[in-house]
Amino acid sequence: MEKEILEHGLNFNRRRFLSSMSLGIGGIALGSLLMPDLFKNGELDEEALVAGMPHFAPKAKRVIYLFQNGAPSQQELFDYKPKLRDLFGKEIPPSVRGNQRLTGMTANQASFPLVGSFVDFKQYGESRAWVSDLLPYTSKIVDDICIVKSMYTEAINHDPALTFLQTGSQQGNRPSMGAWLSYGLGNENKNLPNFTVLLSRGVGNGQGVYSKLWSNGFLDSVHQGVQFSKGEDPVLYLRDPEGMDRKERREMLDNLSELNEISYQEFGDPEITAKVKQYEMAYRMQTAVPEVMDLSKESDDIIKLYGPDCLVPGTFAANCLLARKLSENGVRFVQLYHQGWDQHGNLPFEITKQAKDVDQASAALVTDLKQRGLLDETLVIWGGEFGRTSYTQGKLTQDNYGRDHHPRCFTIWMAGGGIKPGIVYGETDELGYNIASNPVHVHDFQATILHQLGLNHEKLVFKHLGRRYRLTDVSGKVVNDILI
Repeated sequence: MEKEILEHGLNFNRRRFLSSMSLGIGGIALGSLLMPDLFKNGELDEEALVAGMPHFAPKAKRVIYLFQNGAPSQQELFDYKPKLRDLFGKEIPPSVRGNQRLTGMTANQASFPLVGSFVDFKQYGESRAWVSDLLPYTSKIVDDICIVKSMYTEAINHDPALTFLQTGSQQGNRPSMGAWLSYGLGNENKNLPNFTVLLSRGVGNGQGVYSKLWSNGFLDSVHQGVQFSKGEDPVLYLRDPEGMDRKERREMLDNLSELNEISYQEFGDPEITAKVKQYEMAYRMQTAVPEVMDLSKESDDIIKLYGPDCLVPGTFAANCLLARKLSENGVRFVQLYHQGWDQHGNLPFEITKQAKDVDQASAALVTDLKQRGLLDETLVIWGGEFGRTSYTQGKLTQDNYGRDHHPRCFTIWMAGGGIKPGIVYGETDELGYNIASNPVHVHDFQATILHQLGLNHEKLVFKHLGRRYRLTDVSGKVVNDILI
């Protein structure tokens, strides 16, 4: 049976609703947050938190998505193309470029000279995968990861490409991937949100990261991603108001339940249930979040594994370590966004710094999960929103160049969660411009993620405004060749 919630038509009179609340606006705001049916002896009924069940036995329980915002250049990291060096400065053949759409940044260029990578590559592991010298730590885990070189997308600019990858639509206003997983699978830990977001930034150009990328869309607001930040208050507005202690807050919640019951019985608004879960979750997070954010108990070996930056709040390394802690505490979907990969110029310098920011911690996360016996049940993903062109953007010199956006092919890697380790899937042509074998569309990628968590992407649907929506829209197929 499809996981589907039919939209509820609510027809209530605002004036009547306001007048029925003796506490006025404050009473309405608070009264809508508690539903007594969810409580047993003052505690939230855990069964009420279960939003769904998998369609079949999952291979993975959780996802950690290390999103590299801005689109890393595959030619400098994973997609080794020695032919590009041989053709340095030569015009890309029209037969290769075809009718590829160009961005406004290169559409008026008089020529499109090819440029090979400034950095050397070597083969590693039993898989003999080619990895750039910019990624010495990642090179050590190639037998634990699956490198997919044949991803492609439909969008050529950052915002629609980001939105498409994270929500299945370029238009926005849709539930994000983490929200869909939360909706489909329900909570694993009643004290932490199902879906968390951590942001960091490197040295390069930072493309905007907006909350729509972790939005619940038209799903219940309980499925919204919760952004964690550095500092004393990692989750905003989580602390009790000044002068109120935990006992008083608990009494306030219990006393409000009667008002909430009146509201729910009269209007039947299903959003009340979602608000209840959020309010109760916030109450429990006041204890759980400080515990999970505390890195003081991590061993010296773990700090060494992730690198010294993991002790600096807000860095990619710190967020990777927090991602492991959140995941092992039952958070279904941990989304990291690391900005700074939009290298239209000065690429050799900027990508060197950017790769150094993420290489050690990315590899450490996979190693750490494996050592703890968690990698098999945790799907780790690394990659951006599209690729980079084989030709240069702007002036080309021997030691400096840039690359424009390229939706036709890009590289990601995946690890754990039932993904075949130590393989390279898909290939691009000798110039790294077009896919030569095993293309993987964004919707195929999304379908595969859902599949690994026990969800059929064609059955995970939600009816909204008369239409059945899903993460993969009307397409997508599971990439079975990369699955164990």
